[in-house]
Amino acid sequence: MTNPPQTYRAVLAGTGSIADAHVRAVEGTQGRVRLVAAADLDAARVRDFGAKHHLEATFTDYAEMLRVVRPDLVIIATPPAQHATMSIAAMEAGAWVWCEKPLCGSLAEVDAITAAEARTGKFTSSVFQMRFASSTAHLKALAASGQLGRPLVAVCNTLWFRDAAYYAVPWRGKWANELGGPTMGLGIHAMDHLLHLLGDWVEVRGMAATLDRAIEVEDVSLAIVTFASGAVASIVNSALSPRQETYVRLDFQKATVELTHLYAYTRENWKFTAAPGTDEQSLQQAWQSFPPDVGSTHAAQLIELVTNMDTGTRPITSGPGARRTIELLSAIYKSAFTGEVVRAGSIATGDAFYAAVNGGGPKAGGQR
Repeated sequence: MTNPPQTYRAVLAGTGSIADAHVRAVEGTQGRVRLVAAADLDAARVRDFGAKHHLEATFTDYAEMLRVVRPDLVIIATPPAQHATMSIAAMEAGAWVWCEKPLCGSLAEVDAITAAEARTGKFTSSVFQMRFASSTAHLKALAASGQLGRPLVAVCNTLWFRDAAYYAVPWRGKWANELGGPTMGLGIHAMDHLLHLLGDWVEVRGMAATLDRAIEVEDVSLAIVTFASGAVASIVNSALSPRQETYVRLDFQKATVELTHLYAYTRENWKFTAAPGTDEQSLQQAWQSFPPDVGSTHAAQLIELVTNMDTGTRPITSGPGARRTIELLSAIYKSAFTGEVVRAGSIATGDAFYAAVNGGGPKAGGQR
């Protein structure tokens, strides 16, 4: 007789606006994950959250929650500056971790998290749900088969709008609390998606500026990235764009593939254009052979994380899979703030941009 699948007891740290997405993700596991407790410094908010979702317990002290509940999985949805220390504490308490982006504020913190994984045998997975749509898996398989030819040119735009009220929240807009502007907090999703599709990057030229918001961090950044494949990409991350759009475009030798959405996508958000002179009908048929559609939801990622927990295997958005993205962001900031071309692997211990994505130096206001 087969044993029933294990149910994992989860707790949630942080009950702000993103918390509901995590509740829906837990529900999407169809009982494999059960949310049993939550913690938040705001006692009234966490009490109301617990009542709404019928939790067994609520806490205002994170360490107490870990000690009392002893969860299998900790979901972290607090302001970014706390992510690294909370992830490490959760693993040391015996739990796996699923942590909202940005996972942390430096390559040094990524490496500290990875060292804690090695000590504890647990893993911390960064929330990068854009990777987990079935349409993305379909595109990766087509590209790997060679049917599209080599990737040549890419565009990756996160053109969002965040007004003064958004930045009035005390922890936003400050390097010490938010860890960065739209590069770290907004465009990180599309950039991680781009890396998932195109693989390792080798070189970055970047710029960043604070053009229109009264904040310490940048409100816009741009980069030119060269990939190991030889492909080149342009990246724009903006908090200043009234007509909001997330746009990823990949030009292969034989086709252009475009994805236009805002915060989530399904197969309907893609557009495929075969190159003139190719077997356009055959390419269109290959493109239209989609698997059953799964969107880029938190639930899609959590379901895969449950499989990792079942098998004891590393999630693809942990360790090297998370570090590559944080390294790209660190390189964009370093290039922007120093004027240097930054190569992959060059930001190491002793580099100011290893200890903090902004190198510890940029000041508020104006172009950097």
